[in-house]
Amino acid sequence: MRPMTFNDRTTPLRLLKTRRSGKPRDLVAPGPSPEQLDQMVAIAARTPDHGKLAPWRFVIVPDEARPALALKLVEILRAEKPDATARDEEAAAQFATQAPALVVVLSAPVQPHKVPLWEQELSAGAACMNLLHAAHAMGFAGGWLTGWPAYSDAVRDLFGSEGQRIAGFVFIGTPGRPLEERPRGELSQLVHRWNP
Repeated sequence: MRPMTFNDRTTPLRLLKTRRSGKPRDLVAPGPSPEQLDQMVAIAARTPDHGKLAPWRFVIVPDEARPALALKLVEILRAEKPDATARDEEAAAQFATQAPALVVVLSAPVQPHKVPLWEQELSAGAACMNLLHAAHAMGFAGGWLTGWPAYSDAVRDLFGSEGQRIAGFVFIGTPGRPLEERPRGELSQLVHRWNP
């Protein structure tokens, strides 16, 4: 039996077993084309969605807009964290410009609605995961980050509106180094079989 490698597409199950996150700072060109990004987002939107509400939004940040996003993040950081250091500002700018592609996924729940908010938020998380699976299936790696920008209303307002939240910044590109397998929990501790 041959060892598993990144992006093993010999069978759907092997593909799923080889998916792992890439650190956005280690993702390099080539990244997905605009057409590939559109296809990834279309796949990500095929997410379980109680009530057919589509309680998420995808904002693709094009390459040419990434420097402007870096400037905005630094500006917001200065306003929200007056004690931010030059290093903090550099990290904020780098956050916006790492990896070849960036998709911001927003949780956009429909409220009020009989479908509970929690279910709609879970659906937004599933959309992020589907986006990572689509990137992996197309030969790329992705990294899903949050960090302080995901919890800033001012950053959220760059992409969405009040009532929405940033579910994640999904960075996509080609691994610049081998992806490491992270430790996984023991299934015996994570999985239980119910017995009345």
